[in-house]
Formats: sequence, C-alpha cells, structure tokens
Amino acid sequence: MAIEWDDWFLGCRPAKWIWKPALQWYLTGTWKPFRMRPGEAVFPSGLQRLGLYLHVPFCRQPCGYCPYNRVRYDAPLYRLYEAAAHQEIDLVARRLAGGGRREERPEIGSLYVGGGTPTIEPEGLARLVAHIVRALGRPGDICVELHPAAMDDDCLRLLRQIGVTMISVGVESLSDRLLTLIGRSHDAATAAESVRRAVAGGFESVSVDLMFALPTQTLEELDQDLQNVLALKVDQISAYPIFVFPYTGLGRQLRADRIQRPRGSQIRDMLGLIRRRACDRGFAQCSVWSFARLAGREFTSTTRHHYLGIGPSAASMLPGCFSVNTFSVEAYARTLPHRLPVALVMPVDRRLEMAYWLYWRLYEMRISQDEFRRVFHEELEAVYGVLLSSLVRLGVLRRQNGYYDVNELSAYWVHRLQNEYALNYINRLWGRCRTEAWPSEVVL
Repeated sequence: MAIEWDDWFLGCRPAKWIWKPALQWYLTGTWKPFRMRPGEAVFPSGLQRLGLYLHVPFCRQPCGYCPYNRVRYDAPLYRLYEAAAHQEIDLVARRLAGGGRREERPEIGSLYVGGGTPTIEPEGLARLVAHIVRALGRPGDICVELHPAAMDDDCLRLLRQIGVTMISVGVESLSDRLLTLIGRSHDAATAAESVRRAVAGGFESVSVDLMFALPTQTLEELDQDLQNVLALKVDQISAYPIFVFPYTGLGRQLRADRIQRPRGSQIRDMLGLIRRRACDRGFAQCSVWSFARLAGREFTSTTRHHYLGIGPSAASMLPGCFSVNTFSVEAYARTLPHRLPVALVMPVDRRLEMAYWLYWRLYEMRISQDEFRRVFHEELEAVYGVLLSSLVRLGVLRRQNGYYDVNELSAYWVHRLQNEYALNYINRLWGRCRTEAWPSEVVL
C-alpha cells in the first residue's frame, strides 16, 4: 500500500526534525523545549474574565482508550475528593480576590464540568456547582459532559435545577459492534434513548460526541451513525477520530509503539462525509471537529483564553502561567486546604500566550483581528503577518471583514498539525502525571 505524501511529511522523523522546530521558533520565539516544574500558580490582579473547569475523575467502568485522568468509582474516595474540591473552591476564591473585595473577582464566563463521569454522584456535583456559584459568581453558561448510562430523568432534572445550560452526551457510536470494540459500557439503544430524553429536557444546547476512524469502521457504518444521531434533533455534533495513547489500557493492549494512525485519506473521507451530512441538515462547521445548528449556540470545552481548573489533574491557563494539579486523588486531598494542589507550572511569556491564542482560533476556524488587538494591544499582522499571508496564498485561510477564516477543506490540516503538537504534549505530560503525584520535571 502506497504511503500518502501528507502521512509521510507529518510522520517522517527527519522531516519533522526540520519543520517542527522552525515552526515553534516562528510562533513562540524560542527553539528550546518547554519545561514544567514544581511551583505555585500565579494569580494576577486585574483579571477581568475567566473560564472555570471542574474535573470529576470517577467512572464506574473506565474506557480503555480514554486518556483523561479517571479512577474507578469508590464511595469513600469520592467523599474524600468532594471535601477537598470544596476546600479548593474556597482557596481559589480567596486567591482571585487577592484579599480584596468580592466585587474585584473576575467575571466567570463559563463553567465546564468534565471527567470521568461528572454525574456519577449527581447530588455531589450539585453541591460543588452551588458552591462555585456562591464563592465565585454565577457563570454565563454551565456545561456538563454526560455518560449515556449516568443520566436518568432525575439526574437531568437536577442539572436543570442547578442552572446547567449545555450538555454533551458521550455517545461515541450507535453501533453495538463498535461500542463493544472500544469497550464502552453502554449499548446503542441506551445511548439513543438518553439523547432523546436530553433533547426533551429543556437545555439550551444538547451536543453529541461521535468517534470515527475506529479500527475496522467503514464509511457505511459512520454514515449510519450520522443519520441516526441527526434524526435525534441534537443541536451539535462533535466528531473526532480515535486517539490511542501508549499509557491507556487500549494503548497497552495494542502495543501502542507499533500502532499505525489512521491513514490521512481515511480521515479526510470520513470528515468530508460528516461535513456533508451535517450541512444537509442545516448545521455549519464551527470548529475542526464540531458542527452546530445555524441558529444554535456552540458547546465547547477548550477554547477559553484564560481559565482556571479545579479538581485532580485540572489545568489552569492564567496570564503568565500554565499549571496542572496533581492527578492523584489522595495527594490532592492531603494538600488541601493548606495550599493549592498544583503539581507543575510553566511560565508563559507574551509570545507563547499569543501562540496559544492563535492555536485555538485556528481550531475554531476563525481568527479575529479585533479580538487579537483587544487581548494583546497589538496588530495581528505585525506579529504573524508572514504566516497568515502564506496560508492565504495556499488557500488555507480566507481574509474578509476583519477575520481570517479557515477553509472547511483545510480543517483536516489543522487536525493533523494538532496531532503533532497537542497530542504529543498531552502524552508526555499526562503519561508522567498519571504515574507520579508530584513529578520533578516534565519536558514537553
């Protein structure tokens, strides 16, 4: 079977030794690798707006492919986690106020709750969300990830009562064969019925996660998944190819050092099918992986510029500092309330923060000149003009009305570049932090 040129260019080590350091230098101004070391997170004064993330690391049956920090549910361990999370919320509230008045805390644009299975104890989640609202202010949106087997009617009613506005259901597939293949703990009928109840639950947005490029999955199977999900009248579909990390159960089972990623042609064909089916039903592509109804609101977890994480393994991106909490629930609980449970920090200078901002705007497929000027008080073209003009000439970007828009057909390339950077960093950072509560250093 012939090797496709994009697979070769993005996968060939000699080629990557040339273009990856060059691109890093242009975007960030440094050739050096990024290093995370023990330290304290920096809470700058004058921060106007902030996103919050709450991590609930418990699952009843952890999925073998999932790279996120999760542990098998245990009631006493959950109690330990919840008590510590309440302590972290109070500590964060004091740090954000800087010892000043409550009114001086930043506006909370959104709260995103992920896991694990956030609703594994719905009442516990309700207590944590209520505490966040009291201590930090009501977020503009409250978004929660849901597992199809952990969202009964009582759970959905409770989420509405605590102010949840958006939910995302981890369906992954509506094929029992594929669900069994990837080790999901629910079947297709449970997933479909859960989505129906969610759509009827009165939330402002119901999103569904679908996986594609699964081992042995055909275009016909993906097409059937798409048509079945779209028939459920959801507001958004987030479709992404399976990522296998060496430290996951599936990665060890498949001997991840020998795993071949899906071929570029397979990903392009499947992503094209998803785009066609979604657009035929009145959806528009709103990010590399996501398609939302034209009149709806977008559900997203990762694109806040500044955000603060609460819970084991939660990360924070604040002006001048990126940090991550310890992954160990026990170590997390022992640290609080004496200090924040931060395991590693990395200084973020102005140029690196700009590169981070640009990365997520590319993911969203729209780069705003006005927003860059508002955030950094500089002109976008003065910093990244060479790159942007080159991408316009190549047809990757379209410049119009103060924006650079990513061509829909170029979303594939954004995805492939994200693989080479973000997934590589995630593998190094999370792989180490899953085995050591307090690593001495992680080189990204």
